[in-house]
Amino acid sequence: MNYREVWDNCLQIIRDNIPESSFRTWFEPIRPVRMDGSTLTIQVPSGFFPEYIEEHFISILSSTMKRVIGKEARLIYEVPVVKNSTVRYPAGRQGGEIVNPDIALPKDKVEKIDDPYIIPGIKGITVNPNLNYNYSFDNLIEGDCNRLGRAAGMAIAANPGNTAYNPFFVYGGPGLGKTHLVQAIGIEIKEKFQEKVVLYVTANRFQTHYMESVQKNSLTDFLHYYQSMDVLIIDDVHEFADKKGTQNAFFQIFNYLRQLGKQLIFTSDRAPVDLQGLEQRLLSRFKWGLTTELLPPDLKTRTAILKAKSFKEGIQLDDEIIDYIASKVTDNVRELEGTLASLMAHATLTKKKITLQLAQEIIEKIVTVNSEDVSISRIRSTVSEYFGIPNEVLLSNTRKREIVQARQIAMYLCRNMTRKSLNTIGSEFGGKNHATVLHACETVGDLMATDRSFRQYINDIEKKLKSNI
Repeated sequence: MNYREVWDNCLQIIRDNIPESSFRTWFEPIRPVRMDGSTLTIQVPSGFFPEYIEEHFISILSSTMKRVIGKEARLIYEVPVVKNSTVRYPAGRQGGEIVNPDIALPKDKVEKIDDPYIIPGIKGITVNPNLNYNYSFDNLIEGDCNRLGRAAGMAIAANPGNTAYNPFFVYGGPGLGKTHLVQAIGIEIKEKFQEKVVLYVTANRFQTHYMESVQKNSLTDFLHYYQSMDVLIIDDVHEFADKKGTQNAFFQIFNYLRQLGKQLIFTSDRAPVDLQGLEQRLLSRFKWGLTTELLPPDLKTRTAILKAKSFKEGIQLDDEIIDYIASKVTDNVRELEGTLASLMAHATLTKKKITLQLAQEIIEKIVTVNSEDVSISRIRSTVSEYFGIPNEVLLSNTRKREIVQARQIAMYLCRNMTRKSLNTIGSEFGGKNHATVLHACETVGDLMATDRSFRQYINDIEKKLKSNI
């Protein structure tokens, strides 16, 4: 028998032992290539096929090969690769070898891909990267909260796929700039390497696209589309939790692209170690490159963001107003920019001048803490109790490190949770001046951005204060 007859005989046996839909999806697209002794070489449409087949059909495939060819039967997969590149895949679990012999994907195969991201072009196809060009590095204010992520992002943009930051995994709470950072990387890459295919997609859209491909029996096209990317950015990968089919497809795409040296970038609302409902093989791969956390912006960064945003919008705000907004809106960048937008809109619609009083009125509707209910004396006593320091010692001039740090925390909380001026706060701490309070707030902000334990102190004390409001 020649290699075509061998494979046809194998298909007849396999077809009788698996569901018809599985046979059409996973075996009909396969083409026999050659046979050397007891070794049969077959060509599969993508790198997804060998791993999926060996995971789900290895038992029937192995038995069939031995029955048709003999006990020494061996199988080799050949995987077409876009752009005539070559990759060697790890050996399969049953000893199968997967190689890529520089087979170019036929043009007619590419043109059959049905996906809303693809736009017909003069030379084959082009891909809409789905990038918002307002999210550039120029508009991403650097601070201690994002310095590592921003620096790594720029290094990736300068040499995508060829740094130690692959994959690049960014995590943090909502509104901290994850989407801005990863889109900035994509934008920078497109500007420097116009020939590279870059795609930004949300995990939700990826999931929807996968489900559509399953329903239309076009999973091969789905896989080929994502495996054609040079840079793949997926936002909110935590949404893949408990979606086994999507995770399996994503896993194959991940392996394929990384083995080709393509850049992978992901965001999530939590660190890989804290993700639930995702397979361990995915979590381990997330840790291969660089994982970085984006933190809430410190006071200095919040001030810089407000100044940059107001300048871009063509308005001039007094430092007193910027300082007040920065001290009150502390949770995330999105809320900070939203507050500024609300302030500008209110001033425009009511034809009022932007004043400190107007800022106070707007922020009262946004910030959840009722500042009037938190007094400086209660903040002092709560901090003293938390650290086990007598109130009179907290107000003294001692320079002991633990006392100075507790005093600085109390000043920081007074600034964030009351409407008192810096001079008033300073007078309540043994007659300290405006500059001392400002320095204390900046010091605490810096420590919060770099020290998890210190940040927990602040969170614990804020909870105590808020719980009694």
